[in-house]
Amino acid sequence: SSYTKGDNRLVVATDSQKNTVYYLAKTLPAATVMVPEAFAAAIASFMVNKYAHVTACRVKVTTKPWERMQFVGKTHPHSFCREGKETRWTEAVVSKAAPPSAATLTTTLTSGFYDLEVLKTTNSSFTDFWRDELATLPDMPDRVLSTKVLCQWEYVAKSLDDLQGTDYNAIYAGAKRNTLDAFANDPRAWVNASVQTTLYVMADRILNEFAAVDDVYYALPNIHYFPFDLSPFGLKNLRTDAEVYMPIADPSGLITATISRQPKGKL
Repeated sequence: SSYTKGDNRLVVATDSQKNTVYYLAKTLPAATVMVPEAFAAAIASFMVNKYAHVTACRVKVTTKPWERMQFVGKTHPHSFCREGKETRWTEAVVSKAAPPSAATLTTTLTSGFYDLEVLKTTNSSFTDFWRDELATLPDMPDRVLSTKVLCQWEYVAKSLDDLQGTDYNAIYAGAKRNTLDAFANDPRAWVNASVQTTLYVMADRILNEFAAVDDVYYALPNIHYFPFDLSPFGLKNLRTDAEVYMPIADPSGLITATISRQPKGKL
């Protein structure tokens, strides 16, 4: 009748279904929640037992596992990544100088990686930003920070001869290592732990380690996870009690910057 007559009295709203999943995620044992088969079965059982008119419930749980970052053989207490999901790329542009007969070639070589997804559960903040009548976001002295990193760098050398002997694999590995280490461990990113500061610290470390790199560009989209408010169901899940988080889709911020060794002229 809900389809043919517009009678919604037996419809369990999708919002109620969402609340059920978060409620069970908070109240069930971790050993159940962390195993997709057990969690799916628990949700389905709850629904058919709670609603007498529901004769069957299909629940599909997909898992996107996070791995703890490791540094010097030790797992990090609050920083995670999805290892091996990023894509490495490079672009080379070789041009003839004018006039073409001069046979002088100029090379621009750019490399990078994208889709390196990272998350940390503390040591990130966003406070003391511009306040006016349109600002509704509260100060966040501590929060979950997650992003999907795009990092690219351009090499100093502008000729094929000068690029000979450059250890590209070492620079790629170092750029990734510095990105993860700055995100998780660099105290400069803890004191002023906005995405903007974290971006600068990442790029600064790469430029300091690799003289062959001329500039570093990062694009860091905000991937938001906010604690789900379970207070309507008599449960605490905010601030220090937060255990169950809700992913938030667009709109969200995109933080970008290019950090260079030397100022570049404006076009």
